[in-house]
Amino acid sequence: MRLPTTRRNALILTGALAVGLLVVSLCALALGSVPLSLGDVWEGLRGSAKGTDQAVIVREIRLPRILLAILVGAALATSGTALQALLRNPLAEPYVLGISSGAALGAIVALWIGGRIAPASPLAAFLGALATTTWVYFLGRRGGRLASYTLVLAGVVTASFLSAAILFVLTMLSTRDVRGMAFWLMGDLSVVTEAQLRMLFPLVVLGFAALYAFSKDLNVLLLGEEEAAHLGVNVTRVQTVVYLLASLLTGIAVALSGAIGYLGLLVPHLARMIVGSDHRMLLPTAALGGSIVLVLSDTVARTVVAPNELPVGAVTAVAGAPVFIYLLRRTAG
Repeated sequence: MRLPTTRRNALILTGALAVGLLVVSLCALALGSVPLSLGDVWEGLRGSAKGTDQAVIVREIRLPRILLAILVGAALATSGTALQALLRNPLAEPYVLGISSGAALGAIVALWIGGRIAPASPLAAFLGALATTTWVYFLGRRGGRLASYTLVLAGVVTASFLSAAILFVLTMLSTRDVRGMAFWLMGDLSVVTEAQLRMLFPLVVLGFAALYAFSKDLNVLLLGEEEAAHLGVNVTRVQTVVYLLASLLTGIAVALSGAIGYLGLLVPHLARMIVGSDHRMLLPTAALGGSIVLVLSDTVARTVVAPNELPVGAVTAVAGAPVFIYLLRRTAG
């Protein structure tokens, strides 16, 4: 059952998802290789137990990665929603379009070169995503406009090439670096600094706000490019700006979390089943839903084989791959 698009329903749904995210985050703070009670979590958050093991676990280990999961989940889900609307293709998402692979290659090259450039791997990842975005964008243009299936095909081929380049670079790294980078390639939220979170938060918020400003245009684009142009939408401008915004959000997220696949595919599909295709409700629903799904996935990744951890991208792939196959078969049919 889909909710009608009204301001009241939008506020109710957004509030419910925000509460759900808060509950999931509190549970994530309590769960792990060292289980904590909600009382311990509360004391750790308040700082009244400063210096204790519980406070260190809550404030310095679990809270930063949960905040990173919230921001990265929102960024990837929002990007996937925008790309699917822009291309009118349920298979479109940052991972499939090669943007995540470009960011991963940038980070690996920075580590390979080493020296002073190694600490700048997040910046190198962002630049890699930007370069891949530009390349796929020009490959996907036909007659001055983005062609949906051409763009997806260009992204898949580019991602395949970049994966081969990543494997080549990995063979040039030391064994220690290969293990760490291979784990990061499949998604890793365990290493994040307060400075990175402070940088990521405004970028994600501004990126979401910019995409939301195009929500009505995305609704019209669902009717087709010609119909949208007749209704006064500057199709070329909207396509270019939305594609770049979605790609930049992806690049920023991947630069700090690694390549987490299928989140931008799975969450928009689930959100669309609940609220329909009106992006005034779909974008906020996808953003909060992406945060919830990634926090849950990260909690599973660090608890199911505790004290060891799984890459969070492996968890999202287990859920996302069947959805991708289902959508592929439905689209082909």
